[in-house]
Amino acid sequence: MERPIAGGVLTIVGGVFILLAGAILAALGTFLAAIGFGFASGLLFVGLAIGLLTLVVGIVMLVAPQLHTVMGILAIVFAVVSLPFAFGGFILGFILALIGGILAILFKPSAPQTFTAQATVVSTPPPPPPA
Repeated sequence: MERPIAGGVLTIVGGVFILLAGAILAALGTFLAAIGFGFASGLLFVGLAIGLLTLVVGIVMLVAPQLHTVMGILAIVFAVVSLPFAFGGFILGFILALIGGILAILFKPSAPQTFTAQATVVSTPPPPPPA
């Protein structure tokens, strides 16, 4: 079975960048909470969740290729949502996940090959007349 490999791999790599940026912002949020700005720290942890979800979407693209359209749409949504919460994975994660989602949506599996059996008639020559 064919799979949207390019879309899945780009989405996974983009998800890693988004996850890294989310982890850095989560560490910053923990620091802000420690010095008294707890109201902003919760929002910074959303980047971790978005990065993890983007990774999962990329893996599902490869494991269940029949869901390529839904997973492509989710990859695009998570890429756009990562911009304010994880700085788009240093913008590189946003671009990779966006391209991966677009490639997954545009993926067209090839038509299954059908083989038709042809009957071969072999004629044997008639036996020689008795002598």
